Amino acid sequence: MIDFFKYLTSNPEDKQWGITLNVVGKGKVSPGADYPASDHPSGYIFNWNSGRVLSEYQINYITEGSGIFETQSHKYKIKAGTIMLIKPGLWHRYQPDKEVGWTENYIGLEGDIVKRLFKNQVLNSKSAIIECGLKESVLDCYYRIFELAQKEKPGYQLIASGIAIRLLGSLVSHVRNREFKGTPLEIAMEDAKFKMRNQLNQDLDFTELAASLNLGYSYFRKMFKKNTGVSPGQYHLHLRLMRAKELLLASDMPIKQVAFETGFDSVHYFSRLFKNKIGAPPSEVRNNNGHSEPK
Repeated sequence: MIDFFKYLTSNPEDKQWGITLNVVGKGKVSPGADYPASDHPSGYIFNWNSGRVLSEYQINYITEGSGIFETQSHKYKIKAGTIMLIKPGLWHRYQPDKEVGWTENYIGLEGDIVKRLFKNQVLNSKSAIIECGLKESVLDCYYRIFELAQKEKPGYQLIASGIAIRLLGSLVSHVRNREFKGTPLEIAMEDAKFKMRNQLNQDLDFTELAASLNLGYSYFRKMFKKNTGVSPGQYHLHLRLMRAKELLLASDMPIKQVAFETGFDSVHYFSRLFKNKIGAPPSEVRNNNGHSEPK
């Protein structure tokens, strides 16, 4: 997903719902780059010396690189896989390490339900970070919210708020169960799923993927299927087809381009596989959503 940020609008019905999103964004900060950049959202700009205080909650997921995060009482070393929890009224500042930069995914939200959720013992702890690791399920929450925000279809705030609750629930569950988790094998499975999620535009060599995780392919495949219920190839294929379905439903991109964007060189093979797995051909999925194939 390309870098972007967006301020979001909400109406009285959205606010009555109890959760509204104010801003969402994703950004890759290159090594040596100034931070915050000059195009940082104006309502959220800050400098290192003065820091800042927000009037909303922010959940910032660092998925690449490293950096530092400071509040008045704590200084945290941030690494990939860390969530920064920023609450209203909390003075803070953060920045990536100049040598490596980082990639950040963030949402800003407010509302009565958010306040209630942040009274949870995990979310209201003295620590302002959660080290959840690189989890595909967490990143998926961000990406789904991003797509909803970019399209801004009627009711998108209500759907996005549900995904935000799911995200917070996943973080609480992770902290409560981490004493039983975190084995090298589980971390390897999460890393594999994360890499698959970030490479939906191509086929993967699963032997190479297993090797990158210091696992033999046969053992990797056996453990992955035990973890997810499907083989690595089927898991990755499902992600690619779901992405293709989203593009068909939410854009006017030609079917040939959809196939290319999800790693299929042949539109005929893509269409046949899509129909077999999804239950309808790409053209029918598009037409049923009120779109027609561009000429």
